Amino acid sequence: MDDTILRKRGTKTAGVAWRRDPLGPPFHTNFVLAQRFLQLSAALPGGAGPGPARMVPIDLRHVPTAKRPRRGSSPEAFDHYRKEQKEANISLKGAAALGDLRNSLDEDPTGAGRRLWAVVDGRFTNAAVLKNLPCRTVLIGRVRKDTKLYLPPDERGAGPRGGRRRLYGDRVPTPEELRSDESIPWQMVKVFAAGKEHDFRVKTLAPLKWRSAGGNLDLRLIVIAPLAYRPRKGSRLLYRQPAYLICTDPDIPLGELLQAYVWRWDIEVNFRDEKHLLGVGQAQVRNEASVEKVPQLIVAAYALMLCAAAKTFGSAGVPDTLPPPKWRRDQKPKRASTQSLISHLRAELWGKALGLDSFSGFRSRQFADTKPKKLLPDLPSAVFYAAA
Repeated sequence: MDDTILRKRGTKTAGVAWRRDPLGPPFHTNFVLAQRFLQLSAALPGGAGPGPARMVPIDLRHVPTAKRPRRGSSPEAFDHYRKEQKEANISLKGAAALGDLRNSLDEDPTGAGRRLWAVVDGRFTNAAVLKNLPCRTVLIGRVRKDTKLYLPPDERGAGPRGGRRRLYGDRVPTPEELRSDESIPWQMVKVFAAGKEHDFRVKTLAPLKWRSAGGNLDLRLIVIAPLAYRPRKGSRLLYRQPAYLICTDPDIPLGELLQAYVWRWDIEVNFRDEKHLLGVGQAQVRNEASVEKVPQLIVAAYALMLCAAAKTFGSAGVPDTLPPPKWRRDQKPKRASTQSLISHLRAELWGKALGLDSFSGFRSRQFADTKPKKLLPDLPSAVFYAAA
């Protein structure tokens, strides 16, 4: 689960407000006019164990912020605005989306007994989501490096001077202190990422308590060491920032937990494809119903295309309708890109409209003649390659 913005140019469109630009530089905060949407994507794994997965959008909802009344409005208008502002909180909207997804699974006979894993970033790892988490739902999310965590209370249960039952025990090191503690050894966990399996160095503590999650929820803390990488071949070795995760189920194996979190990045790929390839947010509509339904229709068509491709070619299959250009024939893609799936779908639809029963006409199989023939341009082939 993650949120994104769709940039707009006018303030008359429903849901448009000044929002922080996520692509702005870290040393300066930029603001843009945009709408805000919340999306849930389901992971479609390629098989059992560590491996790739493709995220398929399953829910997209418009989550605008409350509109501030004009200066000089009545106190009742400002009271109503503050109430709407609390209800429009993005974390509460995310908890409601998880609750709706849990209810839809329970209504389905095949999914009533399944557990729901929600993988989020630090924006949704807070009290508003954790304290409203539905039953049979596990949350995996990032936390700050200075998060204060506690051990469960001892068997005595009461405080040092009696009184009510204790919910939190002694404090444990913060995630950053745990990473820097040389006395705690690192564990090696194999996780599939960036096209191959990698060895992740992790440290973990469980069970733990967190005041933002409440005293009734047991957590597992996972610290991931910085990963080494090279921006390009031959460049010097760089290191990424460490990651700190919590999980609401301490019994989940570390390999499955980390693999689910690595899969989460594909929702960012969904956002990129929806905006740049499918044109989500480019429709010039203004009223409240249109600005919500048009992006939902486009994302629904995108999800149906991904599901159809997975059913036809497999989750990592690549269509072979059109041969790649000569400069790309030595490069074997690890999975089909959205652009290749759109080109394949366009070739199928346009091929039927042009009256082509098969694509064998793209390649001449006639024997060479002694008299050279005058070559004429093939219109269907030119159209397909121009659109690809």
